[in-house]
Amino acid sequence: MISIKDLSFSWPDGTRAIERITLAVAKGSSVGIVGANGAGKSTLVNHLNGYFLAQEGSISIGGTVVSKKNLDRIHKMVGLLFQNPDDQLFTARLYDDVAFGPQNLGMDRGKIAALVEERLRELNLWELRDKPPAHLSQGQKRFASFAAVLVMNPEVLVMDEPTADLDPKNRRKLINLVNGLGITKITVSHDLDFVWDTCQRVCIMNQGRMVEEGATRDILSNRALLEANSLELPLRLQR
Repeated sequence: MISIKDLSFSWPDGTRAIERITLAVAKGSSVGIVGANGAGKSTLVNHLNGYFLAQEGSISIGGTVVSKKNLDRIHKMVGLLFQNPDDQLFTARLYDDVAFGPQNLGMDRGKIAALVEERLRELNLWELRDKPPAHLSQGQKRFASFAAVLVMNPEVLVMDEPTADLDPKNRRKLINLVNGLGITKITVSHDLDFVWDTCQRVCIMNQGRMVEEGATRDILSNRALLEANSLELPLRLQR
């Protein structure tokens, strides 16, 4: 579903953010990308929806090359969940935030209403549809962001620190939601227990490079490997 080949990216000042990344992600699989701050994780996944375009190497989603001419197609295929829900929710009413994407696609008004209601009810947000997003709790904002992405029926879901600021109850709710999605999922997170619960495979990044990839339990139970990349064992393995 996702093919990344020799992808490299530099900031305008010449700083190398990612260096010759190669990665293949199977359709319907769930992959975690972990690493210390500044490892290049967010820069990498921001290439998946065309926010950044490849400077060197290539990336394709479902056989479609991520390029300027294909951005409309890529944006329909890839849903990106921001680390901060306030960056994703911007209208005066929750309902309008969730309806924004389908409206931009020119969908029929009746179809939009049905889709939005379905997603909001699935996430127990329907009763909050007329509230300003700014008045929602942090957990409600997080699931509202999910509704705004999932209403587009993406083939790939990219999540950047999805458990940030969630309490244990909402974190468990999020795990159940993510595990119930049958689409391809990429998760960037420092929450290695969440990655353990939701990802089949894990990639470790360090200083812009992919240093290790493998089955989640093999990678996240390797103390020496994690410590060498400024990471710690998941909390469940520290007990």
